[in-house]
Amino acid sequence: MKNAIVFGATSGIGKSLTEMLVKDGYKVAVTGRRIELLEELKNKHPNQILVKQNDIQNIEDVEKVFNEIIEEFKTIDLVIQSSGVAYINPKLTWGKEEQSINTNVLGVTRLYILAYNLFRKQQFGHLVGISSIASIRGNRSAPVYFASKAYQKAYLESLYIKTKSIKSKKVFITDIRPGFIDTAMALGEDLFWLVPLDKAVKQIYTAIKKKKRVAYVSKRWRLVAWSLKLAPAWLLKKAL
Repeated sequence: MKNAIVFGATSGIGKSLTEMLVKDGYKVAVTGRRIELLEELKNKHPNQILVKQNDIQNIEDVEKVFNEIIEEFKTIDLVIQSSGVAYINPKLTWGKEEQSINTNVLGVTRLYILAYNLFRKQQFGHLVGISSIASIRGNRSAPVYFASKAYQKAYLESLYIKTKSIKSKKVFITDIRPGFIDTAMALGEDLFWLVPLDKAVKQIYTAIKKKKRVAYVSKRWRLVAWSLKLAPAWLLKKAL
């Protein structure tokens, strides 16, 4: 039986991916702040779910929980980072910016480092980060969210480049870049190309199983990414 960890499994993408992993025979450690939602998962799959309450903003707690899971599972085949916060914050209220940085940058980085170092030691493993189409360019209404996702994108790419030094060649890094998915994380109203959660998760899980380097969800968002990369800043200033 393979072992996986899903950070941010209380709802949305993380919860749905957990269900798919269990169906595929994985033993899964699930983390998140809302313990009652994690316990619901365990009650449905008592022999395959390990519950660890965790707030990824607490850096020391991330390491503690990660090490406790390793002690229980011994080896880890897959780590999925699905934790995150997203705010529309055009007035740049510091509290929202700070929470986003603590979660999407500091907490996520600590987890990425822990996972990468474990996989390097094991000589195998697969790290999956759920970043966003927002990682491509900036945005006037949610600057810290877009910036934090750009950071995640660059960090995951850096870890991918670092895998060259791992002799086994069995450590994989996947960056999932969703567009608008029908979850609480979707920013704004009247969103175009809003993808149903079940469709999005199926595409994400397919990308994970194929160990893709980068995957856009849904696939047509690759066109948006291509357009955003080419667009000059003055055009984005008018359009976004």
